[in-house]
Amino acid sequence: MKIGVFGGTFDPVHRGHTALARAAQEKFQLARLHFVPAHIPPHKQKRPITPFLHRYAMICLATAAEKSWLPSLLEAPGNAPESRPSYTVETLRRLRFTLKKADELFFLMGIDAFLDIAKWHESTALFAECAFIVASRPGHSLADVAAALPEKLRPAQKVTAPFQRQRATGDLILPGVRVHLLDSVNNNASATAARQAAAAGRPLGKLLDPAVADYIRKHNLYRPG
Repeated sequence: MKIGVFGGTFDPVHRGHTALARAAQEKFQLARLHFVPAHIPPHKQKRPITPFLHRYAMICLATAAEKSWLPSLLEAPGNAPESRPSYTVETLRRLRFTLKKADELFFLMGIDAFLDIAKWHESTALFAECAFIVASRPGHSLADVAAALPEKLRPAQKVTAPFQRQRATGDLILPGVRVHLLDSVNNNASATAARQAAAAGRPLGKLLDPAVADYIRKHNLYRPG
């Protein structure tokens, strides 16, 4: 069985997230897709994060119409170490413990985040736990993707140089590495834009599922003061 894992802060979950989820599920025939909000995001500790329960509730609302999209508590307080960041490699290991040996894991993310993958906790080991489905966008090459790999998995620059002008699409398959690039995710919504719009009281319909937008208004999230 092919199983997708979409981890992130989801502060809030927006239409860009669901567009990536839908495109990945359709192309790779994912039987189910876990949305995993981080309790303590390792890479976003410089700004206040909305409490976990609010972010989880918004994911429940955004995924309600898709039976195979599963809000996950893998990194909820009490299910993951509470005093340190939520590391993806540890989350995937906990999830794999509940699966069959033949099940395949695919981790979803955007290309900007993937370009920092070598800085992630146990980054080399992470590639042994899953394949990656990465939402590409113009301005990045296949060589950029290869250069972002952890040092032990990274091919020599002379090997990737011919791909510097090749757009980041298709598959990057190397020893210990499986990266599938999606160039069909055409939604530029972002959590930053959603928070800014909510703070200013502007309409949220282009950025968020209506139920998520209503939740934000009801709970007065992202408003100053």
